[in-house]
This record gives sequence, C-alpha cells and structure tokens, in this order.
Amino acid sequence: MNQKTITATFSQQHSHCDSLFAQAEFEVDKNHWETATTGLTTFINSMECHFTNEEQILFPRFEQCTGSATAGPTQVMRFEHQQMRQLFQEMQASVVQQDRDQYLGLSETLLMLMRQHNAKEEQILYPMSDQMLADEVTTILESLDLTTFDKLSNL
Repeated sequence: MNQKTITATFSQQHSHCDSLFAQAEFEVDKNHWETATTGLTTFINSMECHFTNEEQILFPRFEQCTGSATAGPTQVMRFEHQQMRQLFQEMQASVVQQDRDQYLGLSETLLMLMRQHNAKEEQILYPMSDQMLADEVTTILESLDLTTFDKLSNL
C-alpha cells in the first residue's frame, strides 16, 4: 500500500474506508445486525487509524511548515474529525438498539460530511502537503501506521 505521495496514500485510505462504510450500511439496511456490528466496528477502527495518521503525523508537519497550527486548514479537518467521531458514537448506539431508520439517517449525514471533508483533503490539503513537504514525503509515509489498512486489505 505504500505510495509515493501523501495524496495517493491518504486518498487510498479514504477509498478503503468508504468501502467499509458502504458495506456496514448495506448490512444495516438488510437488518443483519451481527454483521452490521462487525462492519461498523471495522469501519470506525479504520477511520480512527486514518485520523491518527493525519492528526499525529501529517498535520503537525504541515503546521510546522506553514506556521498555521492554530487557524489553518488542519484545524478545520480536526473539527470535522470530531464531528464524525460523534456520529460514529450515535451510529454505534443505533446498531445496539437495532434502529435501522436512525442508523440510515445518521449514515446519510456522515456520508455528506465525509464527501465534503475528503474533497477538501484530496483536492487541497494533500496536494499542498506533497508540495510543501516534498523533501519529507518518504519519511512521513514511512512513519504512518498502515497496519490496519494492510490487515484489512489482506482479508
């Protein structure tokens, strides 16, 4: 899964998480609660791994390079991560309650948020990171925790 750019690596993580999200939603829609629970857990774990890679590795390097630690694009991304985490909790509760309609409503909200969030990252933040951190891209990519994605890719 190691790519040569930040954009390719993180965009691939987005695609992988999107697939897991769709599968969990499919299971909920069919009232397959056991597989929905497993699927949602896998999706959330993958998202958390992705968020951690961004929040602990990429964003700090970007902020250091740009000097935008308190009011830049990474702060917006962190805020949106928190919004998504809140939705994850609500979705988990709806699966426990086996409330299909509540889950599907929450997943629709999450889907819209993820699409907007991913577009900002893939079209703006990641390409800027590749350009501004060009000398560090390999080091940054080698620092990422890709074990969750590698394990899931081999299933």
